Amino acid sequence: MASTDETAQVDQDTAALGTPPQATAGRAAERGASMPRWLPRAMVLALALVACLQLGTWAFHQLTGLLINILIAFFLALAVEPAVSWMAAHGMRRGTATGLVFLAVLIAGAGFVTLLGSMLAGQIVSMVEEFPKYLDSVINWINSSFRTELSRVEIQNNLIHSDWLQKYVQNGASGVLDVSAQVLGGLFQLLTVLLFSFYFAADGPRLRRALCSVLPPARQAEVLRAWEIAVDKTGGYLYSRGLMALISCGAHYILLVVLEVPYAPALAVWVGLVSQFIPTIGTYLAGAVPMLIAFTVDPWYALWVLVFVVIYQQFENYLLQPKLTAKSVDIHPAVAFGSVIAGTALLGAVGALIAIPAAATLQAFLGAYVKRYVVTDDPRVHGHRRRGAGPVPARVWRFLQGPRDPRVPRVPWARTEAATGTAEQEQRTASASGREPEQ
Repeated sequence: MASTDETAQVDQDTAALGTPPQATAGRAAERGASMPRWLPRAMVLALALVACLQLGTWAFHQLTGLLINILIAFFLALAVEPAVSWMAAHGMRRGTATGLVFLAVLIAGAGFVTLLGSMLAGQIVSMVEEFPKYLDSVINWINSSFRTELSRVEIQNNLIHSDWLQKYVQNGASGVLDVSAQVLGGLFQLLTVLLFSFYFAADGPRLRRALCSVLPPARQAEVLRAWEIAVDKTGGYLYSRGLMALISCGAHYILLVVLEVPYAPALAVWVGLVSQFIPTIGTYLAGAVPMLIAFTVDPWYALWVLVFVVIYQQFENYLLQPKLTAKSVDIHPAVAFGSVIAGTALLGAVGALIAIPAAATLQAFLGAYVKRYVVTDDPRVHGHRRRGAGPVPARVWRFLQGPRDPRVPRVPWARTEAATGTAEQEQRTASASGREPEQ
């Protein structure tokens, strides 16, 4: 309709100037059939955007490993930030303070790995030497319990001559080079993380100034507040987890020593680390190895280990953890579990480690912008039902009776009989006195 009106207007104007209408219609058709001037430019712009998107996606996939290392380094720098800031506030240069903190962390880590490695190596050697004895005890228990006739020699021969063991040995021999490459790659990633975390911690003030220099003053305050919350939550999470790992290690070590389970130090360290840095289900995963070792000593010992693991998990969840993390990482267990699952799905093991401090930081930052009100004093807030609602049979009975007469007052279910008797008595009294009963 719009084009027809324009063509008619053009015909009228041309007729007024003396131009034939047929020529005017031909020119209008040529203008309608020609390509708009903006269409080629729009097509080129769309193709350029698609190419940039493809290039950005390819670059992101290529740099995923580097970005994950930078993310780990950033959270590690946030964890050491309180110690570095405290040393810098007492007159030490920030670079020197950061170097001392990282040197102390490396020495502690190397000492722990050395002690744990030597202890594990000695206990693994003794475990291999004592393995036939453990296997005989397990086979004897199975034969006596289930009336079987298993033999250790027969089991060993079947295991040695099995096809899957030979394939496993061949694949292991061919994969030695791949393992060496993975070890070198892991060392390079560790060096990359340490280098970036050192720069983030040593140049923290300069990094914050560079970030705030491109933001307006109102946004600068929000960024600095988020940075401070992230430092508090990350450092508090790591310190509290380290303390709980130490307590868990000591408690399980005492249990294993009392039960005379072998390799008690290594098993206690295993339980302490795995139970704390794999939240919620880490205790049960870590307790599987001590249960297996205790089962080789006595099947009842495995049951005692399981009972202790369950009881200690409840003690840690309801008594120990709330006191240690009340000020540092105040986050609901369901939110923590969900954040760990989401972090694992996104970034794997790295996401599982940084999920809880990241969720706690986000929760604390958003909590500052959520307006809260005083909760009304209602029993339903505390999980109680509304007063006067009556039990379920009473509500069903009232529903079946239909709408009530508004002139008749409603009485609670528990006092229906008494109220009915009182109403009948008032009606008899009113009839005897000759007056109308009160409604």
